[in-house]
Amino acid sequence: MRRTLESIAVVMLSLFSLGLQAGSSRVSFQKAEGRIDVLVEGKPFTSYYFSPDLPRPFFHPLRTADGKVVTRGFPMVPDAPGETKDKDHPHHRSCWFTFGDVDGVDYWGEAAKVQGRIVHHSIDKLEGGAQSGVLAVTMDWIDNAGQKVLRQKQQVVFHGDATRRYMDFVIALVALDRDVKFRDTKEGMFAIRLATPLKEQNGGMITNSRGGVSEKNCWGKPAEWVDYSGLLDGQKVGVTIMDHLTSFRHPTTWHVRAYGLFAANPFGLRDFTGDQTMDGSYVIPKGKSITFRYRILIHPGDAAAAKIAEEYETYRRDKSNF
Repeated sequence: MRRTLESIAVVMLSLFSLGLQAGSSRVSFQKAEGRIDVLVEGKPFTSYYFSPDLPRPFFHPLRTADGKVVTRGFPMVPDAPGETKDKDHPHHRSCWFTFGDVDGVDYWGEAAKVQGRIVHHSIDKLEGGAQSGVLAVTMDWIDNAGQKVLRQKQQVVFHGDATRRYMDFVIALVALDRDVKFRDTKEGMFAIRLATPLKEQNGGMITNSRGGVSEKNCWGKPAEWVDYSGLLDGQKVGVTIMDHLTSFRHPTTWHVRAYGLFAANPFGLRDFTGDQTMDGSYVIPKGKSITFRYRILIHPGDAAAAKIAEEYETYRRDKSNF
């Protein structure tokens, strides 16, 4: 077990020469109580929230290169402008990673009958730089009985240029004292809740790597990437999530909704297809791990204008340290 955790830590701390852009902006961090602010060229980009009274750590908000907020404010900002009718799903906290059924325990919701929590354990690396910044952390998944079930090792590399912002995630989950089963459900996993103006219901557009357009043609479907774009303060902007070819169960399936939820979920096969003979469950054996690798790209324009297919090829081809 200890060797497994140590080997994951070594791999993760060496992973990210991945996809760094020449000429990227300087990234710096500012620490506060229960929060780490991320700045690109001195401008706020996002913050990592990890106070122990939270149901799980999360990033909030996410911004474009010129400062527009692309994520919903609620519930962190209870009375955010323009969100009076957009206060559903209070567990949708901006940008987060969790799942709705792990051995029967819900880590996705916040008021479940069998409720789990994800608790920040440590900051393992916090390093700014001229091209990128790195935040590596450890978290514990704690079940309804107070038992630590999973150890999460997460590294995020932040970088950007004059018009784009990137977050590159490597997330490893280690089963601690027993086998751990992720059961088939749509409720997960690597997720963003988008700002109200970007929702498909408000004219936004959902597009995937395989030509699907709209929730109807992207929800529950496998794809290498999904982009969600729309008008924000009069400007067309978009957010892309990319699934790296070395990520668990690539290409992932997607829980992406017209009301602004945007999530990669590799476990929800029965829920997504409605086929009761299918089962997306997966058991992590005691002491073993699975690893997820995702990129978030925040860009001007829609998927075509931002050349997301080309952006993904750059991300896909880079196998540095994999």
